[in-house]
Amino acid sequence: MVQWWGREASGGRGTSVVVKMESPEWTIPAESEVAAGGKAGRGKNARQITWVLLLKAHRTAGKLTGAASAVLSIAGAAWRRVAAGRTDEDEDEDAGAAPPGESPALRSRFYGFLRASLVLSVLLLAADVAAHLQGWHLAVDVPDLLAVEGLFAAGYASWARVRLEYLAPALQFLANACVVLFLVQSADRLILCLGCLWIKHRGIRPVPKAGGKGSDDVEAGTGNFPMVLVQIPMRNEKEVYQQSIGAVCGLDWPRPNFLVQVLDDSDDAATSTLIKEEVEKWQREGVRILYRHRLIRDGYKAGNLKSAMNCSYVKDYEFVVIFDADFQPQPDFLKRTVPHFKGNEDVGLVQARWSFVNKDENLLTRLQNINLCFHFEVEQQVNGIFLNFFGFNGTAGVWRIKALEDSGGWMERTTVEDMDIAVRAHLKGWKFLFLNDVECQCELPESYEAYRKQQHRWHSGPMQLFRLCFVDIIKSKIGFWKKFNLIFLFFLLRKLILPFYSFTLFCIILPMTMFIPEAELPAWVVCYIPATMSLLNILPAPKSFPFIVPYLLFENTMSVTKFNAMVSGLFQLGSAHEWVVTKKSGRSSEGDLVVEKQPRQQRAGSASNLGSLAKEPSSSLRKDSQRKKHNRIYRKELALSFLLLTAAARSLISVQGIHFYFLLFQGVSFLVVGLDLIGEQVE
Repeated sequence: MVQWWGREASGGRGTSVVVKMESPEWTIPAESEVAAGGKAGRGKNARQITWVLLLKAHRTAGKLTGAASAVLSIAGAAWRRVAAGRTDEDEDEDAGAAPPGESPALRSRFYGFLRASLVLSVLLLAADVAAHLQGWHLAVDVPDLLAVEGLFAAGYASWARVRLEYLAPALQFLANACVVLFLVQSADRLILCLGCLWIKHRGIRPVPKAGGKGSDDVEAGTGNFPMVLVQIPMRNEKEVYQQSIGAVCGLDWPRPNFLVQVLDDSDDAATSTLIKEEVEKWQREGVRILYRHRLIRDGYKAGNLKSAMNCSYVKDYEFVVIFDADFQPQPDFLKRTVPHFKGNEDVGLVQARWSFVNKDENLLTRLQNINLCFHFEVEQQVNGIFLNFFGFNGTAGVWRIKALEDSGGWMERTTVEDMDIAVRAHLKGWKFLFLNDVECQCELPESYEAYRKQQHRWHSGPMQLFRLCFVDIIKSKIGFWKKFNLIFLFFLLRKLILPFYSFTLFCIILPMTMFIPEAELPAWVVCYIPATMSLLNILPAPKSFPFIVPYLLFENTMSVTKFNAMVSGLFQLGSAHEWVVTKKSGRSSEGDLVVEKQPRQQRAGSASNLGSLAKEPSSSLRKDSQRKKHNRIYRKELALSFLLLTAAARSLISVQGIHFYFLLFQGVSFLVVGLDLIGEQVE
């Protein structure tokens, strides 16, 4: 029996209705039964069918109403963006500064190129539509077109000849080159996934040696626990400083054996006062914690850490742990990481993985979670197990202080100081361990503005570092395969080739092949391999499987920012030297704060009082803190959106199904991101 529950609207009130339908039994009734009950049966069945249809109509109407409401909401948000007229070029107009995270000259040229490409694509689309209406599209040869009278026929024939003889071969060569890079990168990703599968199958993981320092033997006394220095670098972290300091002070480690340094680089006097008061509160509770504030805040995070490591008492400590301001380690963090150093004198770093408290906050955080789960569980775990090397994540890691000193300490030459120190330590022969089963909670950027600036720094810094350390890698004494891994896999393939082919192949070459159909991209390049790679990426986060299509589209959308950042770092453009502090999810934040690069005058000092800070000019800071945050329009993404949608319209003429759907959905993805409709929405 099947029961249908519904609501009948009567006089504005709801009445419960139960519709019961017996399971059908296909028997032939006798003639007398038909004569006696036929009329009543028909009436009963008619009423049942009526209620079923009404229920289905009610449900359909509800779904349509919800969909219409969502569409209207999105359309209203998009209209407000357009009506406000605020673009990424105007994002810092109130502060009187250029937009952070990009070189103004590169941004202007790049946007000009995209705009010119869009205009050209519209003109070509109009010409191809007119030719198609005449029956000329790919059906008439150039000689046949020349036989047709008229200026348009002659012009279209000339365009077809140029397209066939000059443009198509060059475009096909570029497309083939990008496809080769695409296949190499896909092979690298497949090998990493197979390595991760092997690790899971064999149960391979780093295990500390028995009796290691930091064990849970409560009778061993504090002598069994090494001296650990814990550092919390921060800058204007008023949303998260309290929970971070509280979590670190709650670490389960003998208090005489660890010291906490709160390294405050804030230029907001009010925030510095709050942080200092929080430190004093924990000091009264018996925690060994110090507050340090630099008077000369050059060198960004690297300068802050370098200044702290110059303190005289650091020589008394064997290990140093770094937590960014939004990280909240579990109480047993040190007991699960420090023992791995015992008996492994060549281990310089033990890195824990990240977990995210806001991974389900919105679509943007869900997509970030997919990327980072693959980064930790596949890339870093496989490289840690088989190569004993991976890029330091800048936080939630334990360093042997001797390894830091042997590698030259913190340097301020790039905006990725964590990757810099990791590469130099690897060249010195130090090994790294990655603990996939030790997690440290943190936050993901919830707005597209913050995420875009974070990704710009993460992709420009490695190229900047590659320029600086390439010669050192060549001259180092490490083995050939380790040099190959550093140069080709670590830097070129994953930091340069990946953003290059992602942007060039799917955002430039693919649309161009629609207007130059003599050059082709096969369906397996456009659809099947990207879908397979996305499936592999999403395996470490299986609960995110419903988001596999948005993930694929969003990764291609972010290729614009990553490509731009890669070019900035590789050619040392202005934006490669800008440090952007990603604001945390206090949800009342103004987005990101830009730390202007300062000339190095002398070694950064520190002070425990705020007297000198109070004397510093803060008019621009007050102006920035009072600035209202808005959602904005991103012009490059919008230009690419219209370019891809134009190419999708052109693909209909050639009846290219997979290409059309890919271009359509990718164009819509760029449109959503360009209107800032993904992530945190600000009223």
